[in-house]
Amino acid sequence: MNHADEVLGLARDLIRFDTSNAPNQTNGELTGHETAVAEHLAGFLSDAGVECELVARQSHRANLVARIRGEAGGPSLAFVGHTDVVPAQGHGWTHPPFEAVVDDAGYLHGRGALDMKGELAARAVAVAALAREGFRPRGDLWFLAVADEEDGTADVGMRWLLENRPDIRPDIAVNEGGGELLRLADGRSLLTVSVGEKGTLPARVTALGVAGHASRPNLGVNAVPALARLLERLGRGMPTPASSPWLEEALRVILTEAPADLETALVQAAALHPSLATALPPMSGTTMTPTMLGASEVRNVIPDHAWVELDCRLLPGTTGSDVEATLRARLGDDVPYELSWPEPIVAGSSSAPGSDLMAAVTAFARQQDPDLAVLPLLDSGFTDSVHLRASASTVAYGISPYLHTPSSVLTTAVHNVDERVHVDDLTLSVDFHSFLAHQLLGRGTP
Repeated sequence: MNHADEVLGLARDLIRFDTSNAPNQTNGELTGHETAVAEHLAGFLSDAGVECELVARQSHRANLVARIRGEAGGPSLAFVGHTDVVPAQGHGWTHPPFEAVVDDAGYLHGRGALDMKGELAARAVAVAALAREGFRPRGDLWFLAVADEEDGTADVGMRWLLENRPDIRPDIAVNEGGGELLRLADGRSLLTVSVGEKGTLPARVTALGVAGHASRPNLGVNAVPALARLLERLGRGMPTPASSPWLEEALRVILTEAPADLETALVQAAALHPSLATALPPMSGTTMTPTMLGASEVRNVIPDHAWVELDCRLLPGTTGSDVEATLRARLGDDVPYELSWPEPIVAGSSSAPGSDLMAAVTAFARQQDPDLAVLPLLDSGFTDSVHLRASASTVAYGISPYLHTPSSVLTTAVHNVDERVHVDDLTLSVDFHSFLAHQLLGRGTP
């Protein structure tokens, strides 16, 4: 059955709900108002005979838990997505961000088209279609649409849900994060699959000085130039290249011949596709990107301190002590500074690339193109798969195939103006998720 009209209609409905996860200007709280989307999805799935339940810590930020119950003993599979989006200012967009316009080239525009209401709609339509056809899985098929993924500080989404619902422990999960089609310079094609995510540990570096009157720059010790010296040592925050299991596996797939050293391998891989030039280096260690700055609160005072906050992203298994040692080594010891940690560490995690889920993904890719290979990558960003792995050792990948939306759009439109997805990829995603359900929970190939 062709689900093109159904999935496009549902995706447009979801985009039109403004669930921006943004600071409230009145009280500073984060307000996503995701309940409206959860209710809409619950109505859609309930009409198809799917069991649905809204689970909320805050009434306006509900999570949807839906399920097709399976027989005891079989593996359980979860199709996962989040219902909040990052804010979208109206200026700069070709089409208003919450009107869900489809243009003449076949692209659905709007905040969330890629991240991730388009994928969420496709997963919902796949579950509804399976229910309508009377699919009886060997194990539970879950559909989880959760709030507050984009920020997480309200703690009303996946982490909270899993803590309070110990019955939700899927063996396998499919989430956001992969599916980019890379057409390499040598003629080969790769489909990316995110097998894990890096962790986070924000750091604040505060350069120290002595205050004075700004009319006499030779008084005191201005902390701003001192911070500038530290920033120069941090640079863009890229790690010194070092091998990691995730990088080694990716390079094994990408390169036809093993190079003599890692730096050469990264250069050779980057020459094959622009996305590899930015995706691979963060897999070699801790990134420490400078993103926030501050110093004197008034113009006429030489500041005795100036600070920068770093968005540090760390490989699975990296500890806070590891990050501190790396950061102090880069900063040196000849400029006085203090180091602090604004938030606790969130550890990275990954699932093994060899699994029944990867085999099913590969089988679907080969159906689309016999020469299409699958490329496992470690995502430098964050997804709720971290919480799934932590709660139940779930084999969780990020993948929804984008064979019609160019790589250049996927890498630049997320969290940006003119976010958009080709409508053919919505239909393809429905087929993909139906295929996975049959392969992993069915009694034979669909």
